Amino acid sequence: MQISATRTPATESGRIQVGTSGYAYTEWTDAGFYTPGTSAGRLLPQYARWFPVTELNYTWYQMPRAPALERMLPQVPPAFRFALKLTRTLTHEIDPDQWRGQVARYRDGIAPLVLAGKLAAVLLQLPPSFTRTPNRRRYLAALLDALEGLPVAVEFRHVSWATDHVFTELADRRITLVAVDTPDLGYLFPRLDVVTNPDLFYVRFHGRNAAGWRSGNMQQQFDYDYSDAELHDWVAHRLGPMARRTRGGLVFFNNHVRAQAPANARRLTRLLAAAGLTPDAPWNAPSST
Repeated sequence: MQISATRTPATESGRIQVGTSGYAYTEWTDAGFYTPGTSAGRLLPQYARWFPVTELNYTWYQMPRAPALERMLPQVPPAFRFALKLTRTLTHEIDPDQWRGQVARYRDGIAPLVLAGKLAAVLLQLPPSFTRTPNRRRYLAALLDALEGLPVAVEFRHVSWATDHVFTELADRRITLVAVDTPDLGYLFPRLDVVTNPDLFYVRFHGRNAAGWRSGNMQQQFDYDYSDAELHDWVAHRLGPMARRTRGGLVFFNNHVRAQAPANARRLTRLLAAAGLTPDAPWNAPSST
């Protein structure tokens, strides 16, 4: 299915930005991605040597604060951008009497990125328990109204949302549907290449560790190393078609265990380049691979 809509461009024409979901993992030092001895406060500049964008996961656990985001800005090159998760009190632990105030706090917290032109997207990730019911449909519609004006991407985890009606509603609102790669479990949202916003597509690679997803253990859930064949299949059958229908895209790897995410992200970048899809190249990446 190919649905189109418009919004102020979040990416320049033809650009695909590849990165990882979070970057501050101490185990990535043990795996060789970060230089040994690098302090937590210096991980972001090292990460930015390799990738032009990152997805901030900590904003799901706690409300973003403007001073903290302001301190990140000097640590990255001018073209570097951030995607931010919406806080869990708006997606997983919703208080019907407090959520509107939470949206206001969130918007205030991310203001430095908006003003600096470094906000790639706001990720609204909904849990598998957020099934498509009338009450949840009404809440999601009201939440999207409250986020109006921001580049919003919605990730559904439950298969009940995989309907043409939902895709059309997102397109009418100029909201990006997040494409996901997850295990083949019947209740999860399927792998699709549906485009609801021609300015931006958004893809998240979570890994295909079905046993890990069933375990409920997050370390096991995201323990997966994508093969070149699996990544090439995405390039040929999903990323390529999505790129041709949009002005740009964001691709993030969430399989963070043992630094598999940055390794897979770098491999995908090479595959995209080989396919002529011109991904963003890190501006000062080391020559070694």
